Amino acid sequence: MWQVKSQKSKVKSQNLGVKSQESEVRSQESGVIFLPTLPTPHSPLPTTHYSLLTTHFSNMTIEFVKYHGLGNDFILIDNRASSEPVITPEQAIKLCDRHFGIGADGVIFALPGTNGTDYTMRIFNSDGSEPEMCGNGIRCLARFIADLEGNTNSTSRYRIHTLAGIIVPQLTADGQVRVDMEEPRLLAEEIPTTLVANGEKAIDQSLSIDVETFRGTSLQKNWLVTCVSMGNPHCITFVDDVAAISLEAIGPQFEHHPVFPQRTNTEFIQVVRRDYLKMRVWERGAGITLACGTGACASLVAGVLTGKCDRAATVELPGGCLQIEWSDDQKLYMTGPAERVFTGRI
Repeated sequence: MWQVKSQKSKVKSQNLGVKSQESEVRSQESGVIFLPTLPTPHSPLPTTHYSLLTTHFSNMTIEFVKYHGLGNDFILIDNRASSEPVITPEQAIKLCDRHFGIGADGVIFALPGTNGTDYTMRIFNSDGSEPEMCGNGIRCLARFIADLEGNTNSTSRYRIHTLAGIIVPQLTADGQVRVDMEEPRLLAEEIPTTLVANGEKAIDQSLSIDVETFRGTSLQKNWLVTCVSMGNPHCITFVDDVAAISLEAIGPQFEHHPVFPQRTNTEFIQVVRRDYLKMRVWERGAGITLACGTGACASLVAGVLTGKCDRAATVELPGGCLQIEWSDDQKLYMTGPAERVFTGRI
C-alpha cells in the first residue's frame, strides 16, 4: 500500500474503492493526498483516487496516471481533447515536487496527432522546461495510450509526433516496449554545441569542467567528451568507475557549460564489456534520474564512435537495464519496460 507519512494523523480510506485498510495522509494548506492500494498492472483504470493541490488547480479536475520506466517517473495526462497542454509549466513544477506534490521527473501529455501521426507527445520537466523528447517517457506514453484505448493487442504500434520528430514505440509480447529512436545526429549544429565548428563532429574532445576535488582526490579538469543528439543534446564521457562520480557537483556544470547553448544532458559511462555498459546520468531540467532512454542510446553511439563498444549492448542504469541497438540502417532501437504505478485525480 502506498503511504505518505504524517505527524498528525491516520485516516481510514473511504470512497476510494479500498475497504478495511488504513492509509496515512499528509495534510497541507493546499490539499490532502490519499494514496491507496496499487491497482494490478494493466487492470482497468480506477476513476478516482485522491484530491491534491486544490489551491493551484481549483478551477479544473484532471485525471492522471503515474508511470515509470526504470525509475524515471512521469505523470501522464490524457490531453486528447486539446492541442495544448491542459496545465502550465508552473503547475507542472508543483505536481513534480516530491514533498508537496505527486512527485515525478516530468509531466507527459498525450495530445492529438498531427500530419498523420497517432498522437503528439509534449513534456514538461520537473523544473518547468520543455525537452524535445524522452526515451523512458515515450515508452510510458505508449503503455498509457494502450490503457486509454483499452487495447488488448500486445504488439500495438504508435507513430508519435514529438519536438524531436516522429518516434515509433511498439509494445512487445513480453510486456516490454521497443522504440525506433531514429538516427543519431552528430554534427555540431545538430547537437547544438560550439565545442567544434559547424559541420564537424565532437568526438573525444577536451572539455574543461571547474571541479577540482571529490573525497580528497583530485579530478581532471579536462574531460574527453563525445556529443550526440537523439533529438535532444547529450554529452558523453567515459570513466573508470561511475560510482565515484559526484553527479551533484559535476552534473550542473556540464549542463550549463557555455559550449552548450541549449544546455545538455550528461552521461558518465563505464565500459564493463564491449556489450555491457554502466551509466549514470545528469538530465537537463531534471538533475539526477534513475534512467534516461535517449541518454542510453547516445552513449552507445559514443561508444561505437570511440571504439569502446559494440553496436548492440545492455546499458545498466541505477533503475535497471535497457537493450540498445544501433542497426545497419543507422537507426537506434531501445527496448525496456514501462510500468504503471497508480492513478489519481487533481
